[in-house]
Amino acid sequence: MSVTPLDHFTGIDTLTSEQFWGLLKLARELKDELTECGRNSPILAGKSLAMLFEKPSLRTRVSFEMGMQHLGGYAFYLSPAEVGLGTRESPADVIRVLGGYVDGVMARVFAHRHIEEMVEWGSVPIINGLSDFSHPCQALADVFTIWEQLGSVEDRTLVYVGDGANNVATSLLMAAGKVGLNVRVVAPQGYIPSGDVLDAAEAEVEVTDDLDGVRGADVLYTDVWVSMGDEEEREERMAVLPPYQINSELVQRSENEEVLVMHCLPAHRGEEISDAVADGDRSRVFPQAHNRLHAQKAVLAHLLGGVGLPS
Repeated sequence: MSVTPLDHFTGIDTLTSEQFWGLLKLARELKDELTECGRNSPILAGKSLAMLFEKPSLRTRVSFEMGMQHLGGYAFYLSPAEVGLGTRESPADVIRVLGGYVDGVMARVFAHRHIEEMVEWGSVPIINGLSDFSHPCQALADVFTIWEQLGSVEDRTLVYVGDGANNVATSLLMAAGKVGLNVRVVAPQGYIPSGDVLDAAEAEVEVTDDLDGVRGADVLYTDVWVSMGDEEEREERMAVLPPYQINSELVQRSENEEVLVMHCLPAHRGEEISDAVADGDRSRVFPQAHNRLHAQKAVLAHLLGGVGLPS
């Protein structure tokens, strides 16, 4: 049975389990297909991707640009000053203009409603490169990394430590339910997923403020405590979150000598994660970052190149 194709990639919650697995399998095929010079078959030859940025990023820009290049296509960067999304020009007008120029748009924005508005008014595929609500590209790469590193995801346990209310945590919870991954959020009160997110996640998510919640983890995951846009809350956050640092003691507390440590980067070393752990033998932080390229190539190949999703 064929997998229903996607029109856009805006959030994990919009995908079926079959579609999510299809993207994972396509990512694996494309990674395995890489030639010695780091290229795939030019299935996106003649295709173009506009990369619209409100927020800066190292990984998002380079992985999408190189992903298009690997697949034979072309990508270009649009800075906040050039577009002024929602201020100089409305998302609806921006996307209707871009739809006449390019084959797809990747947008990295502050407000998720801007992604939704572009989907409503656009005529080309929209890819959410990050919004205040979700980070689906990161979650796809994260699950791909766990699958690659552990050989399976079903009934594995990922423990997310720290600010469990941010966009990365939200997308991970959504992704977990698609693949049978168990999730536990270890976070202080006030930094746990909202009820709406927990209701939308198809996984049973355990939430606790007890650090013993890391016991039995196959994967320990964290993200920065002060995300872009939360700078005014830094003092408040730094008064509450330090006990939730992933350090050597917390890794040992997992009672799993094979536990993996993941972080979506950029990391504030010495805050949410210690140098010893980030650079230690259990860290998969950099393979995880590299897999952004392969996961996003699956999205690009499917949305812009019409490549079917494996069942």
